Amino acid sequence: MNKTIVFAQHQEVKRLPIAALLALAMAAFITLLTEIMPAGLLSFIAAGLDISESLAGQFITAYAIGALVAAIPVTALTQGMQRRPLLLTAIFGFAVINLITALSDNYHVSLVARFFAGVFGGIVWSLLAGYAVRMSPSHLSGRAIAISSAGGTIALVLGVPLGSLLGRFIGWQGAFVLMSVLALLLIVWVIAIVPDFPGQTKEQRQPLVGVLMKAGIPAVLFVVFTFVIAHNILYIYIEPFLESSGLSKYVDIILLIFGLGAIVGLWFVGTLVDQRLQCLAVASIVIFAFTALLLGLWGNIPQVVYLSMVVWGIAFGGFATITQAALARFAGDSVDVAQSIYTTIWNTAVAAGGILGGILLDRAGANSFAWFVTALLIISLLSTIFAMNKALRRQR
Repeated sequence: MNKTIVFAQHQEVKRLPIAALLALAMAAFITLLTEIMPAGLLSFIAAGLDISESLAGQFITAYAIGALVAAIPVTALTQGMQRRPLLLTAIFGFAVINLITALSDNYHVSLVARFFAGVFGGIVWSLLAGYAVRMSPSHLSGRAIAISSAGGTIALVLGVPLGSLLGRFIGWQGAFVLMSVLALLLIVWVIAIVPDFPGQTKEQRQPLVGVLMKAGIPAVLFVVFTFVIAHNILYIYIEPFLESSGLSKYVDIILLIFGLGAIVGLWFVGTLVDQRLQCLAVASIVIFAFTALLLGLWGNIPQVVYLSMVVWGIAFGGFATITQAALARFAGDSVDVAQSIYTTIWNTAVAAGGILGGILLDRAGANSFAWFVTALLIISLLSTIFAMNKALRRQR
C-alpha cells in the first residue's frame, strides 16, 4: 500500500471507528487469553491429561515458541493478502485449535495444537497496530492503537484468575471450548464491522532488512527489548521477590493490583499518545525505574510493595501503545512487517527476562532484581532520549 492510498484512507475517516477498533481489541483479548489462561488451569490440565503441573506449564511455552518462530516469516509471506481475510483466517485458526485442545486427550497432540495457536497469535498481533492505523484518522492513530490493544491488557489482568474460575466451573476443556465460541462470534463481528484493506504489491514490498534499517526502528526495538527484559525479571519471579515482605502467598492479589494499574496506564496513554508521544516514552521508563528503586530500598515493607505495584502497572500499561505508535510512524507502509519484528523482539525479551531472572535468583537472590532492573531501565531511558525520540523529532 503506497503512501497516497494510506493518506486517502485517513482523509476519508474523520472519527475513530470505535466498533471496528473494539473488534480488534476482542481479537487481542482472545489471543492473549488463549496464551496465558493455562497458567490458571495447570492443576486441571495436569489431572485431565495425567501429567505433572510442570508439563502442563509447557502449554504456555509451546504457544510462545509458535508466536516467536512464525511472526516474521508468516507476515512476510502474507504481505500481498487482503487484510481482512488474513485476520479472519487467524481468528478461525484460534477457533479450530482451541477446539482441538479441548477435545484432545493426548499431551503431545495438545502441545502441537498450542504451537499452532501461537502461530495464529503471531499473525493477529502483527496485524493489529497496522490495521488500527489504516482505518483511523492520522492524528488519532496512537489512540486507535491503544483501543485495539486494550483487550490484551484486560486479558493480562484477568487471564490467570479467569482461567482458574472457568476450570472450577466448566473444566479446562470447557474453558477452551468457550474460547472457540468467542472466536466464532468475533468472526461475525469482523465481517460485519471491520473494513478490508489491500495487501502490498510486489513493487511496494520492502525486504525485512530494509524495514529493520528504517530510521528510528532499531531504536524502538532496542528500547522495547531492554524494557521488557527488565519487566519480566520482576514479573516472572514476583513470588520469590515478595518473600521478604511476607506477601508471596498473596501473589494473585499483587498481580491483580498491578493489572488494574496497567489498565489505568493504558487509558492515560491512550488519551495523550498522539500529542505527547516523546514525553510519555520517557515518563513510562522513569516511573518504572522509580518503582524499581522503591522496591530495592524498601521492598520488605508491605505498604511500599502495594504502592509500587500500582505505579509499576501504570508505567507498564501504556508502554506497548507508546512504542507501537512510534514504530508505526517510522515504518509507514511497512507497518505490518515492522510489527512482526516487534512481536518477535517482545517475545525474545520475555524469554531473556526469564533466563536472566533465574540466573540472578540462583546466584544473587531476589533482592538483586531491583538493582539489575534499574540498570537496564537506565540503558532503555538513554536509548529513548538520544535515539528513539531524536528520530521522532527529525521525522516531525
